[in-house]
Amino acid sequence: MPSPTRMPRSRTRALAALLLASAFAARAHAADVCADPSASTTGTTASRIAAVACAEHDLWYAPFIDENGRLANLRISEAEGLRLRDGATPAWRRVANYWQGSGAQWPASSMPAGADCSGAGGDVASALCRTFLIDTPWSAVFVSYVMTRAGVPGFQPSARHVDYVRDAFLHGDTGPYRLADPDAVAPAVGDLMCFARTSQVFGVQGFRQWLDRPFAGSLPMHCDIVVSTSNGRARLVGGNVLQGVTMRVLPLNRLGQFWSLPRRVGGEPDCDPGNPSACNFNRQDWVALLKLNPSANVPATSPLTPTAPTRCCVVCMLPMAPDMKRCPAPATEPVQRTPAP
Repeated sequence: MPSPTRMPRSRTRALAALLLASAFAARAHAADVCADPSASTTGTTASRIAAVACAEHDLWYAPFIDENGRLANLRISEAEGLRLRDGATPAWRRVANYWQGSGAQWPASSMPAGADCSGAGGDVASALCRTFLIDTPWSAVFVSYVMTRAGVPGFQPSARHVDYVRDAFLHGDTGPYRLADPDAVAPAVGDLMCFARTSQVFGVQGFRQWLDRPFAGSLPMHCDIVVSTSNGRARLVGGNVLQGVTMRVLPLNRLGQFWSLPRRVGGEPDCDPGNPSACNFNRQDWVALLKLNPSANVPATSPLTPTAPTRCCVVCMLPMAPDMKRCPAPATEPVQRTPAP
């Protein structure tokens, strides 16, 4: 019986070296794609923001929208009881964690009576919480959660993107972010890229004009967090993107600016099976790039330890609990009264 053929020792060493090089290349590629989660409590503000966002993205099995606007790798959704990558956390409980750790108003004013988001209140109470999580947008809450965990100085958490976008417009010199034109300024790690969700198409200049109006009020928006700008690609992570924490890939030019940014202009053909070329999740009314100010991009003086968020209320029962504070009521647009004839 012939003996099995043995691979020459030189070829064995070469194969081992090739496998080792492939492993290093894979790790380098992963570093290009998203930040190291171990930096979530150290480093500069920008690196902490990216690390927290990337850790959450990985927890949701890393779904992403490619640069052609096509969704890939969606495995789990916001209100499911299926567990995330840690093998312990149901998806719906993690979304509740974002609310509880965001620094925004909690419990939210739209929370149904009897809802319990801890998972300890019974099936009916948990179902009411899950209904709230489905019906209530949480993308701004996710951004606020990341900023709170990363310890961004001066960031004002909110359940509405437009609040911190407006703050960047009004207080860009003193706040953590300033408003910039996404067509003219290169994005960097820690920045926010935002679009308007309304049927009206603003564009960058139209949106600035809207912000400049007195009593502009609220506006449905969405912002993603820039976590990487390498190899001609910007990678952004957002919450409540297709019911999960999802990455979006956008191309950059040689100057590091967004290139051929897919935009809504009004009157686009409908996306349907007969017209797949019209389907692009990246085609949005991109109106603002929020640049992290150098004064806010500071190293941590010591490793950050996330603290439990303080609960707050708008309509408060007295006496208030020790861990409860009074939250400001949401701003409302004044009613325009028609003068009597």
